[in-house]
Amino acid sequence: QVQLVESGGGLVQAGDSLRLSCAASGGTFSVYGMGWFRQAPGKEREFVAAIKWQSSSTYYADSVKGRFTIARDNAKNTLYLQMNSLKPEDTAVYYCAARPSSSGSYYLINSYNYWGQGTRVTVSS
Repeated sequence: QVQLVESGGGLVQAGDSLRLSCAASGGTFSVYGMGWFRQAPGKEREFVAAIKWQSSSTYYADSVKGRFTIARDNAKNTLYLQMNSLKPEDTAVYYCAARPSSSGSYYLINSYNYWGQGTRVTVSS
């Protein structure tokens, strides 16, 4: 069973940067890939970025491409999301997630079996 704990959220101004972290524990050797999703108030949860744990191949939603960077530290079993040039529309609760296999697609919520509790990011204009 994989446990995920996010941290690093907060209140920032438009144009600022923020780095989210996701500490993984328990069975991380079985993780095929990890991702970040977000859910804004009144909206559905949406894909932000994903990474394959072994190859470090990365994938991004068009809305964050060029501004956000996903990375992982295998030694620390930690996933990161560096967010630059933040916009008010980036305001959401951000969740990290882990998928145990290549089944499904990296951008689909149902591909992920394990989820963190979320960390809130608020970007003021």
